[in-house]
Amino acid sequence: MADPRKTRAVMLQGTGSDVGKSLLVAGLCRALTRRGLSVRPFKPQNMSNNAAVTADGGEIGRAQALQARACGVAPTVHMNPVLLKPQSDIGSQIVVRGVVVGTAKAADYQARKRELLGTVLDSFDRLMAEADIVVVEGAGSPAEVNLRAGDIANMGFATAAQVPVVLVGDIDRGGVIASLVGTHALLPQEERDRIKGFLINKFRGDVRLFDEGLRIIGAHTGWHGFGVVPWLAEAATLPAEDAVALDRTRPGSGEGVRIAVPMLSRIANFDDFDPLAQEPGVSLTMVPPGRPLPGDADLVILPGTKATIADLAFLRAQGWDIDLLAHWRRGGRVLGICGGYQMLGRSIADPDGIEGPPGEAAGLGLLDVATVLKGPKVLEEARATERRTGAAVAGYEMHMGRTEGPDRARPMLALANDATDGAESEDGRVQGCYLHGLFGADGFRGAFLAGLGGAGSGLSYGAAVERALDAIADRLEREMDIDGIIAVAEQFPSR
Repeated sequence: MADPRKTRAVMLQGTGSDVGKSLLVAGLCRALTRRGLSVRPFKPQNMSNNAAVTADGGEIGRAQALQARACGVAPTVHMNPVLLKPQSDIGSQIVVRGVVVGTAKAADYQARKRELLGTVLDSFDRLMAEADIVVVEGAGSPAEVNLRAGDIANMGFATAAQVPVVLVGDIDRGGVIASLVGTHALLPQEERDRIKGFLINKFRGDVRLFDEGLRIIGAHTGWHGFGVVPWLAEAATLPAEDAVALDRTRPGSGEGVRIAVPMLSRIANFDDFDPLAQEPGVSLTMVPPGRPLPGDADLVILPGTKATIADLAFLRAQGWDIDLLAHWRRGGRVLGICGGYQMLGRSIADPDGIEGPPGEAAGLGLLDVATVLKGPKVLEEARATERRTGAAVAGYEMHMGRTEGPDRARPMLALANDATDGAESEDGRVQGCYLHGLFGADGFRGAFLAGLGGAGSGLSYGAAVERALDAIADRLEREMDIDGIIAVAEQFPSR
């Protein structure tokens, strides 16, 4: 164990959301790990419905699980002690150290944040005690000064923990000079001083063309530039955490096996589909609201969701229920994962109001099962065999509710503990299960695609993720002043 008095820490904050902080932290974690350091990622507060199950029985943001992988360590709940999972436009489920502690509207949560700072700092100290360096990721922007009171995600945490900060700006969206200089202008002097420099991210083209931009930012802020990071194409191989990335997903090419996934309003754990997107023989289309499900799809997958009954209503409002039934009548295949599996049944009941107002809704009726949303929440890693192909799969369950009915007599998966998961229709064209991560199993993915008339490419998805992390670390070693960032991290005071 590292001596905590010698442990270093640095925090990457951003001028806004989606500026690439998560990816830079992952790449930096891999680069520092390859230098022989014991590294841990940390994000005090995250907001995402794309979560991962940890070995210690909780859940954290998907990005922190990827960052832990970049460090070569298992993810723990302390890497993301506060996780907010949006259930509506104004409210979220609150997860503290991997356990659901309640729900709150945005305004109410602002008042609760102060109570969580002690927990956040304790988790941070636990990571500091086992690492040579902790790389911290902010959330949103420190320039949201209207939310500064009780902040635990950006400067509130950095000030309490005395962590030095590097600010990240996204040049691809435009206005990066104004966003960095504007952040400087809005912050009080104490917080300006905590920022030791800045990074420019997502640059395309000849970096020398931005030399004058770097000079202007430095002149207005006094901050040191730690590099201009190019657009990292390797990121397309890695799991995305934020659903905003799905808004930029292009439709599939129409070649090979055609798979369509409707983008539900509270879509969750959508990294389930990343391995399919990497297959050269698959055309994966994430269908946005307002567009019909493609009529030539071989398979429609209903994804997980944070609010099953609400998203079932959303699906119907888009007319996707009609499209799905037409697809099924044409002989198409359907797969539901977690909340999508629940939607495929006869009914979904939420008597205790776990996901919203208490109530019940008729399902799509493609599986003869019914679901009752009840606790406790299932959070566990699992191994199984897919009964149709005989292929091994591994993943995790993350859900409320129990699903039973006649089609459960034909389970999709045989779990390693002699239990079963999921259901299959009598004609075999509709399947559903609770297990996330199915398609990460290379053998199953190939066999499943063969059942759709395609063929697996022999792709090792896990190896592809490792190659991408190494490639990103290589780019950061060339384009980022990592030695300078380590020097900043060494300014973290002894405890």
